[in-house]
Amino acid sequence: MDILQVKQRFSIIGNSPLLNRAIDIAMQVAQTDLSVFITGESGTGKEIIPQIIHQNSTRKHNKYIAVNCGAIPEGTINSELFGHEKGAFTGAHEKRKGYFEEADNGTIFLDEIAELPLETQVRLLRVLETGEFMKVGSSTVQKTNVRVIAATNINVTESIQNGKFREDLFYRLNTVPIYLPPLRERKEDIHLLFRKFAGDFAEKYNMPPIRLSDDAIHVLGNYRWPGNIRQLKNITEQISIIEENRTISGEVLKKYLPEYFESKLPAIYKGGIDEKTFSTEREILYKILFDMKKDIDEMKKTISHLSAGSYSPPKPEENDFFNLDKKVEITVPEKKPHFTVETAGVEDTTEYVEESLSIADKEKELIIKALEKYNGKRKYAAQDLGISERTLYRKLKEYEIEL
Repeated sequence: MDILQVKQRFSIIGNSPLLNRAIDIAMQVAQTDLSVFITGESGTGKEIIPQIIHQNSTRKHNKYIAVNCGAIPEGTINSELFGHEKGAFTGAHEKRKGYFEEADNGTIFLDEIAELPLETQVRLLRVLETGEFMKVGSSTVQKTNVRVIAATNINVTESIQNGKFREDLFYRLNTVPIYLPPLRERKEDIHLLFRKFAGDFAEKYNMPPIRLSDDAIHVLGNYRWPGNIRQLKNITEQISIIEENRTISGEVLKKYLPEYFESKLPAIYKGGIDEKTFSTEREILYKILFDMKKDIDEMKKTISHLSAGSYSPPKPEENDFFNLDKKVEITVPEKKPHFTVETAGVEDTTEYVEESLSIADKEKELIIKALEKYNGKRKYAAQDLGISERTLYRKLKEYEIEL
């Protein structure tokens, strides 16, 4: 079976190279018993990949069970997956088989696996390594022969760093990784999907299908689609029902797209935005800009006093940049005149030159100060800067800062 036949069988729409790559890997790994780890944003259709793998494997005549780990309460997840004995806990009135027992010799798909409690992760790791498990309330070891496919829409690396996901379990699951791209990385498929959904809803509601004008097609392709295929399908259904005019213009389409804006700047998206890192870096930039504004305002004030001939040295507690025990030479960046203020007890001359206004220079300066403050200990420096250690490591490399 080739990729085209797989698409037809599972109603997959699209010709994106990234989508074709994901399907191709799924078909190649199907004949093995290797664990597969699927990553991709919510709404990208990750649930299709396990079905392709199961239906093209030697297990296709046995059970295929899909489990949404995020939808099962933490108190019952072990019972759901591994079963329980009668009387194992309150409400356990009879013995029950778990999914791993039911799916013996078949395939089990664990969606949103990063939501599993750590205790359950330990049990799952044992199943993957030895094929053994114990029911809740039992001391008898049972065997199961199950092919495990897992998926998540979150950054697993970050979950590992935060202690929410076991690193050994990740490496055991990630034998074969498959990445399912978001819609913004397969723009050539967006209009194809829209037409497919429009046709389906026209048939469902017994009405003419909606069509997009040229400017609406442009709007459709330039929207970010945070909800991916699920969001596109929902919006297509809304328009199909609400709009009487079956030809949709760009202005009409924009009304259905939350926070639509079109960027005319080139951008490269590499997937998996680290929201926490982005937020902390933004806070650092705000802090740098605020400090720069304060320095510039102070400089303007000083120049104004000097120009008016009413300058008098400030007290030390008012401005730490000035030292009354020294001759202070101030350089004004615009015209570069030098002003000398004579004070008592002159021993040397301090020259203030134009300060760099580069955000990168300021950021580098803050990082160096934080490292010096904590004697090179990156963990404490990162905490003081309000960023993660990973971000600090990246900044050290970027600015070529050596400890």
